[in-house]
Amino acid sequence: MTKTTRTRPSPQVLIVGAGPTGLMLACQLARGGVSFRLIEAAPGPRPGSRGKGVQPRTLEVFGDLGIVDRVIACGRMAMPIRSTAPDGQVTLGGAETPRDRPGIPYPASLITPEWRIEEALRLRLAELGGAVEFGTSLGGFEQSDEGVSAVVVKGGEAETVTARWLAGCDGGHSIVRRQAGIVFEGETREAVRMIVADVEVDGLDRDAWHMWRHEEGLVALCPLPSTSAFQYQAGIAPGQDPELGLANMQAILDRRSGRTGIRLHEPEWSSLWRANIRLADRYRAGRVFLAGDAAHIHSPAGGQGMNTGIQDAHNLGWKLAAVAKGASPALLDSYEAERRPVAAGVLALSNARLEQAIEQKGIPTRRDASTTQLGVSYRGSALARDDRDETALLRAGDRAPDATGLTTLEGERRLFDLTGGGRFTLVNFGAAAEASPPGLRTLHVVGRPARPGDIADTEGHLVRAYGAAGHTLVLIRPDGHVALISDAGDVSAVADYLAAIG
Repeated sequence: MTKTTRTRPSPQVLIVGAGPTGLMLACQLARGGVSFRLIEAAPGPRPGSRGKGVQPRTLEVFGDLGIVDRVIACGRMAMPIRSTAPDGQVTLGGAETPRDRPGIPYPASLITPEWRIEEALRLRLAELGGAVEFGTSLGGFEQSDEGVSAVVVKGGEAETVTARWLAGCDGGHSIVRRQAGIVFEGETREAVRMIVADVEVDGLDRDAWHMWRHEEGLVALCPLPSTSAFQYQAGIAPGQDPELGLANMQAILDRRSGRTGIRLHEPEWSSLWRANIRLADRYRAGRVFLAGDAAHIHSPAGGQGMNTGIQDAHNLGWKLAAVAKGASPALLDSYEAERRPVAAGVLALSNARLEQAIEQKGIPTRRDASTTQLGVSYRGSALARDDRDETALLRAGDRAPDATGLTTLEGERRLFDLTGGGRFTLVNFGAAAEASPPGLRTLHVVGRPARPGDIADTEGHLVRAYGAAGHTLVLIRPDGHVALISDAGDVSAVADYLAAIG
């Protein structure tokens, strides 16, 4: 029987689900000084490698949050894929060649188990004074024009939580989405299934992601950095046995690889994946928001899912924090407008990669700019303003590029060292000093630094990256996208932009 307990102080935001998306949102709010509660129905941290690919744009987000070194230390950049065809021919692919690119600090994707990402985010959340409430589920909620009243349950006791907003980060089977009445459009392809498991392996090196293509489907073993395990993947066609036990997994590996010297140990974690391809018809219902798999689920082909959810939270987090502190509530309307088209594009990419994988009976080994998420742009958003024409390489809404070789009074820096942290930054390439409204962090591009905030673009990387002229002003958003560009050095445009946000 469920007992009712007294109500605790009301948070600004109630977050349901403590996977990478919910944790990222909580970190954003904690960094912004906004109260929240983060509840998770599971009794503790989830096992399993699950999504294991971290894209360059997500690494930039982690850099802004201050956890990228932790994440990289537990992963491997540019892991090659060794693919064996049915005739025994071996090809090596998938290994990007990292090269010095001033505008891109992380030129390759990273392989690391998803639980390591969650671990790094929980550590950062703790540093920011927050925590996950494990073993706590959402019983239901109602909302009004003023806020949300939710019932949360822990240990058989129910508690009423009132908050200004509710964020559903609770995965593909989202309770928040269902109770909000948001339609999850798409399909479940029962014929497309895959066994996924974390296993110890004898008789196989850890130098590459090993994949064997076979007429009945693929089987793959990917070493999981910072662990002694591999992630096992095996496509299961209609009529084939989807048993998750060791015996069936070993039989599939032996048959498809043609090798007998590779031995699997009992799985540490296993799951049967089905191709669910769905997109929420809206990301918001009043004071309720969806992010991550609660809003979009798709094939893991291309390594986009976890990354898209983390970037949903990065986008939503700064906006909720701003409105909680007095910004215009209209700012929250831009969340769906910016992020839902991104998810639609990700679904299209993942579907294409899935069809390729089914046709080839293997994992596509080509990684290119379409998967890095560096090209995600919000051009055309209500938050994007510039006076450039369509031929400009960089426009408002685009990801703000990094730049190296910047000299400050404190020494040499790269641009990302000086921006981010959940704040707007104005980069002034020579407009009048009064272009910066009071209290706005401003970087003045000068010939020689003479005061805090001055930066010398000694190698010209910054000017080239931003296509800047002598009076250009660039306003960078808290999530690292360009808010405004004025090549005319329009002082009033910056103030008008910030005033509109409130």
